Amino acid sequence: MNRRNFTLAGLAGLGLTTAACGNGVGSNGAQEIDARVDNTLNYLYSNYPNSRDLADKSVGMLVMPVVTEAGFGFGGGYGRGALRVDDITVDYYSATKGSFGLQIGAQQYAHVLFFMTEGSLSEFRRSSGWAAGADLKYVVSDEGGILKADTTTVLAPVIAVIFGQAGLHLGATLEGVKYNRIIP
Repeated sequence: MNRRNFTLAGLAGLGLTTAACGNGVGSNGAQEIDARVDNTLNYLYSNYPNSRDLADKSVGMLVMPVVTEAGFGFGGGYGRGALRVDDITVDYYSATKGSFGLQIGAQQYAHVLFFMTEGSLSEFRRSSGWAAGADLKYVVSDEGGILKADTTTVLAPVIAVIFGQAGLHLGATLEGVKYNRIIP
C-alpha cells in the first residue's frame, strides 16, 4: 500500500470509528440533541455544583454533550450540541477538529462554553464558523470535584469546562475546534 492510499484508508477508518461512537451522528434531530444537553447539564450541576454559578452569570452556553476524538497520526473529532440563552435552545451547532502529529487513541468528553459577555455571544452567533483559540479560558476540577477558576478566568469573555472524559487518548483541549451552526 503506498503512502497516499495508507493515509486515505486511515482517514476513512477514523471517520467510521468516530461515527460509531454514539456522538449524535444520524440521531433523531433536535429532540435527541436537547435531551442529551439536558442530561449533560444535570450531570455537570450534580458533579460540579460550582458550575451553576458560571451558568447563572453567563449570557449563554454552548453545550456539547458528546465529542468523540480519535487519532493515529492523523486525528479528528466531531460532536453536536445546542446553544442555550436563558435556558432556551436558540441554535444547534457541530464541533469539528482535525489534527496531525504524534497521537494514538480515542476519547469522548463533554464540554460547555460559557459566554460571559453579550459581545462574545454575539460574535459567536454572527460568525460563519467560530474557532476556539488560545484565548479561551479553562476551568479545571480538582480531586474534590470542585471547579476552580482564577481571577483571569473569571474575567474572560468565554470560559470552557471539559468533563466526563473517557477513553485512551490523552489531552482534551478545545484549541482548533471549529463550531458551525447546523440544522438537525
